[in-house]
Amino acid sequence: MLQAEPAAGVLYLVGTPIGNLGDLSPRARQVLSGVQLIACEDTRRSGLLLHQLGLRDRDQGIGARLISFHQHNQATRIPELIAALQAGEAVAVVSDAGLPGISDPGEELVAAARAAGRPVICIPGPSAVTTALVSSGLPAGRFCFEGFLPAKASQRRAQLAALASEPRTLVLFEAPHRLLDLLEDLLAVLGDRPLRVARELTKRHEEQVGPSVSAALAHFRAVPPQGECTLVLGGAPAAAAPAWDAAALRSELEALVASGLSRREAARSLADRSGHSKRELYALLHQSNPSERLADDA
Repeated sequence: MLQAEPAAGVLYLVGTPIGNLGDLSPRARQVLSGVQLIACEDTRRSGLLLHQLGLRDRDQGIGARLISFHQHNQATRIPELIAALQAGEAVAVVSDAGLPGISDPGEELVAAARAAGRPVICIPGPSAVTTALVSSGLPAGRFCFEGFLPAKASQRRAQLAALASEPRTLVLFEAPHRLLDLLEDLLAVLGDRPLRVARELTKRHEEQVGPSVSAALAHFRAVPPQGECTLVLGGAPAAAAPAWDAAALRSELEALVASGLSRREAARSLADRSGHSKRELYALLHQSNPSERLADDA
């Protein structure tokens, strides 16, 4: 028999709408209406959301008590929240929008609750990461989430340079006042890759701008961005296959053999340097002396 929710002493991570209030799940509604304590990034914003959902009415004493929980107070809040769990309270954590624990302090609280032996349950819900990714048209089978890149330009470019060879689709968050700087850095460091910039996801005026870095940059130079954006960027393109010049490769192989390497060693050495297949290079050595029966010199 399933345990009734919310249960005493359990930490619940509750996904809340990223725009459309209809996206709150029935299970999330049940948990938020039944917990004793809700930790949230902004008590006013979350209080308004809960009021709009019919889960909070201060005048009638309806709803859990709210406490702020963000990056600036997490050091003091985490012990308070663990103490509440230990005392048997059911505690929910919500972010301003979406699934808590992604680019917010929920991660540290979950680790602390686990260390204290308290159960942690995630109530799945909307996420800007996956919503933007699956609607972008870019490969979604494998992706890499980087969140917010550094605000400082030199650090941001250094991180982009470190991601230059990442073949997976990249998902980034960015604030509107830094979006143009990020797009300019993407173009300069990674080139004009496929891109979708998603904003106002699930809302009436949802917008996804692309299909490339240069196109998004031109759009937002003309139309200043508003609201936080989720960027879905194509991964590093596959490296071009190295050119095959049989005569030149054979000459290099023969020089390696003349220097004292076995044919297999010569093929392995040139494969490491050229990117060509060791098997194909070894076969090329055979072709260079068709009348000679080559030993299998492993």
